[in-house]
Amino acid sequence: MLGDYPISGRRASEIAASVERAVGSGDLAPGQVLPPMRELATRLEVNPNTVAAAYRTLRERGVIETAGRRGSRVRPRPASTARGSLRVEAPPGVRDLGEGNPDPDLLPDLGEALASAARANAAGPGMYGDAPVLAELAALARAAMDADGVSPGPVVVTSGSLDAIERVLSAHLKPGDAVAVEDPGWGSLLDLVPALGLHAVPVGVDDEGPRTADVEQALREGARALVVTDRAQNPTGAAVSAGRARELRAVLADHPGVLLIEDDHGHAIVDLPLHPLTGITDRWAFVRSVAKAYGPDLRLAVLTGDAVTVDRVEGRQQLGPGWVSRLLQQAVVHLWTSKAVDTAAVARAYAERRDALVRALADRGVPAHGRSGMNVWVPVSDETGAVTRLLHAGWAVAPGARFRMSAPQGVRVTVSGLAAADIEPLADAVAAAAGPARPISFG
Repeated sequence: MLGDYPISGRRASEIAASVERAVGSGDLAPGQVLPPMRELATRLEVNPNTVAAAYRTLRERGVIETAGRRGSRVRPRPASTARGSLRVEAPPGVRDLGEGNPDPDLLPDLGEALASAARANAAGPGMYGDAPVLAELAALARAAMDADGVSPGPVVVTSGSLDAIERVLSAHLKPGDAVAVEDPGWGSLLDLVPALGLHAVPVGVDDEGPRTADVEQALREGARALVVTDRAQNPTGAAVSAGRARELRAVLADHPGVLLIEDDHGHAIVDLPLHPLTGITDRWAFVRSVAKAYGPDLRLAVLTGDAVTVDRVEGRQQLGPGWVSRLLQQAVVHLWTSKAVDTAAVARAYAERRDALVRALADRGVPAHGRSGMNVWVPVSDETGAVTRLLHAGWAVAPGARFRMSAPQGVRVTVSGLAAADIEPLADAVAAAAGPARPISFG
């Protein structure tokens, strides 16, 4: 073992494995600086190239990060540590507003949709060699995207939005490439990027979407990809406005080689218009999941994009799962054609709860954000203290650390389970827990 560092080994794989073990056990703490490569090579009596290879492997696995002359250090959040573990378990008697789930009462009954899929299967069971995407599903998805101004492109089906984003990133990027991501943003995406060996670059967010100046800086400094949430951004509720979309398209026009990924997180639960960015760059993808409007257990998203991107995604998919169950696809076709979800009514239900909470907090001097969707983001001065005080007051919320990189502290409140009678007591509890918080942008 190397002095104060629990690092050993003679081969690159052995050195890398010893560092990963030490990180997993806590012997190497997040943020801890590792020895310079030449120093470590001397002390382990190996070639410096061996240590360089080990460090490269660790960077690609998301275990360490290197900052030029400042050296290499353990990532503040190693890729093996899921942000989902930063959660607050709601004990009996505590209302859980932290899980981020839709309101079950606003989800459609799946009985007839699944029965329709079963009848279609009985008439002609799905077999190997069948088309991976049902023609009717692709036509419906494409028609809806056409109506929203999404650029033309073929359609492929994935097992949810995160699956789609992972496949698109993997289709174009290599370990070490930088990806511009919203901050605060979707915790699963913030986990995924380093897990793929990529480097996440934070981009600030306000109510109108990613901040243009931050996006421009990230792309100018070499980010190879940009991921944007169009509506109902998680956790802030941001939605890309028409003006912000124009600004972002202008920035992207100067960087045609950047991979653009758009996640329409609020599809079918938000009645704000979509302002897509597609078609500005050479490589792009647009994703819509059915999870929020139709149920999280329907693991299905539709993806369109430029022909090269879609071809790569579909080709790699065929080497893995092959296709997303055509039974699920048939069920979604039935849900769409039967208009099982009244988007306007669902959007109105979430908006009434969300807007009421934001207003009640404003009345108490607490700034909060929630332009669309089912979440409200509340800046706080002490995240851990706020979560703890709210828990003692009978409310479990999501700690902002699940969603932040460099953004100021905050907590996420999911409004799905709120009734009108809950708003005032919840606002009182949040105001008491938040502490002094200055009005701020998210980035």
